[in-house]
Amino acid sequence: METLVLSTHAREEMLDITRQLQNALAGQDWQDGVLVVFCPHTTCGLTVNEGFDPDVAHDMTRFFHARIPQNGDFRHAEGNADAHIKASLFGSSVHIIVEQGRMLLGTWQAVWLFEGDGPRERRLWLKWLKA
Repeated sequence: METLVLSTHAREEMLDITRQLQNALAGQDWQDGVLVVFCPHTTCGLTVNEGFDPDVAHDMTRFFHARIPQNGDFRHAEGNADAHIKASLFGSSVHIIVEQGRMLLGTWQAVWLFEGDGPRERRLWLKWLKA
């Protein structure tokens, strides 16, 4: 297992982590299998979505912010209940097929970390399942 450390810069943001994941793959001695990326945090999540047009990430962040506001009628005392809800909707992991050392993503796809309670330093756990 490997740990990838990332820094986020805003309370809510979508961070394209595709390049960092591909760089982590470059140091491995295997070519084919599955990359499992797990986020061990309760206020951020992972997803695969369009990476070509940055407006998609902006629109997703605005959509979740508008529908699950930070100042909602929540009981969680830390003031970040909205981030917990958003992270659950995104999910805590992604699985990506790897062939010949490259992630198999669609033409427009990228891997995204959604930050819901930043800015923070985040850790992702990477596990390779060799074919």
